[in-house]
Amino acid sequence: MSTTGPHPTVGVRTLPDALRLRSEKQPDETAYVFLRNGEEPHEALTYRELYSDVGLRAAAFAAAGLSGRNAVLLYPSGLEFIRTLLGCMYGRVACAPVQVPRRREEVQRLRRIADDSGTTTVLSTAEVVHDLQERFGDMPELDGLTFLATDTLAYSPDAPVPAPPGPDDTALLQYTSGSTGDPKGVVVSHANFLANVVETDELWPCEPDGTVVNWLPLFHDMGMLFGIVLPLWAGIPSYLMAPDAFIRRPARWLEAIARFGGTHAAAPSFAYELCARAAADGKTGDVGDLSRWRVAANGAEPVRWATVRSFTEAFAPYGFDPRAMCPGFGLAENTLKATGTRQDREPVVQWLSAEALREGNAQPVGEAAEGAVPLVSSGGTVGRTRVRIVDPAEREVLPEDRVGEIWINGPCVAGGYLGRPVVSEETFRARVAGADDSGETYLRTGDLGFLHEGELYVTGRLKDVIIRKGRNHYPQDLELSAERAVPGLHPNCAVAFSSEDGEREQLVVVVEADGRLLKSLGAETLRLRVYDAVRGMHRITPDVVLVVRRGALPKTSSGKVQRRACKQRYENGELTAVTASAAATVGTEA
Repeated sequence: MSTTGPHPTVGVRTLPDALRLRSEKQPDETAYVFLRNGEEPHEALTYRELYSDVGLRAAAFAAAGLSGRNAVLLYPSGLEFIRTLLGCMYGRVACAPVQVPRRREEVQRLRRIADDSGTTTVLSTAEVVHDLQERFGDMPELDGLTFLATDTLAYSPDAPVPAPPGPDDTALLQYTSGSTGDPKGVVVSHANFLANVVETDELWPCEPDGTVVNWLPLFHDMGMLFGIVLPLWAGIPSYLMAPDAFIRRPARWLEAIARFGGTHAAAPSFAYELCARAAADGKTGDVGDLSRWRVAANGAEPVRWATVRSFTEAFAPYGFDPRAMCPGFGLAENTLKATGTRQDREPVVQWLSAEALREGNAQPVGEAAEGAVPLVSSGGTVGRTRVRIVDPAEREVLPEDRVGEIWINGPCVAGGYLGRPVVSEETFRARVAGADDSGETYLRTGDLGFLHEGELYVTGRLKDVIIRKGRNHYPQDLELSAERAVPGLHPNCAVAFSSEDGEREQLVVVVEADGRLLKSLGAETLRLRVYDAVRGMHRITPDVVLVVRRGALPKTSSGKVQRRACKQRYENGELTAVTASAAATVGTEA
């Protein structure tokens, strides 16, 4: 096994192997740098320092009896998370990274994950543990959990380091974001990690001059692979910032890429849209030279053509190459990346008939055609990963340009969901119709799409599709029309879903708006404009358009709307509509 990086990686079978190699070949080179406020270097680690810190933690975890067991990781973005993550992997502790709770429901999610993973051990920092007890100490969900602050733990340099893990050992329990239901722990092996990072480096070569700049949460699969795993595998430096530093001022990400010579960075589509909007509002200033940026991976949610176009146009004057925009498709169940667009060409868009798409056919039409829908290619596979489009009911492989469920086969497919053998068998080991017992098995992604000239186009979620009069309506299309109905609405501000009222299925569209917009426009006017936009663009009439305050929509750590959680809140009566008087109050407070 080898890489395009500055040193060969022959014999590397696990991430601890990769770290050992880097500490031998590049001991004094920078591995990771954390940027305070997303701007100034605050803390850095060389490969030698990191290897030493990881060994100490692995030994301490073994001494505490954690080897071969599970633990929850509860860390903010920073270098202590990396030390502990790799220390767990080295010490054969299957760790489940979780977002640091900010609200009570997130504490409940923490406990659900701890219970699901069969552990009471939570590894964290002293500051996080203190804050958790101060804010949520009255919650019964914290009872029985043992918190271990790894940044203040007394480490013994003489403690024996456990035997290193093998390729088939569990490297991570990656809990799904919960955008489509209760979170489930995906069992990711070291072999899965290595296969995915090798494919990622083959698709988007890091080269010896590579540099990663990452703001994504490190506990999230996309942030972990791009911010930690890929640079470690390739032997290139990674500059990290906290997600809220980016959200508060998106230009920080671009400034860091320019300042530190970033070549690789990844984000969901909404992040590129935030940058483009900031540029349009004159809030990016002179971000610097972006000409070294050659891979701007775009995934984790539907890739929008308007966003791709507006971002590339906004930052072309700063040297951003349109070919650097690299849409892709991946999911935790496949470790991460499944397909991606190569960096030597611009993104490909197809304008399709919305009418035909609802019938399950990808029929090209002109951009100016009425009802034309743009779909961006998510690229193709590399290595041994294969993608097929399958009829989800009949399990028959569909030809090109037919919409069906996306199935994946290859070495990146994880082992299953922890403690859920039945659903694991159904999801991770599906077979196409007519296959014998020796046939290939596939991961059922639950996503819909089609193949065209060997490339994948994603159209939506299988279980989120809204069916009205025998036609499929993809919620992200309705949500995009809702967002565009009124200037000033934020990206990812809308959720569309079906809700059963006991007599019939209703189409519900929930839109969140900030105080400034509510004060200037009014909740009722906003509601009517969203209603008209969805009805006019898609020939489907919303039964309910609910306007709520910004922040009311449940979202994942990466910013994706959680449709099922939103639907549940709506059906439980937990979403409060903004009234005229409330809008005036919000506007005054804003």
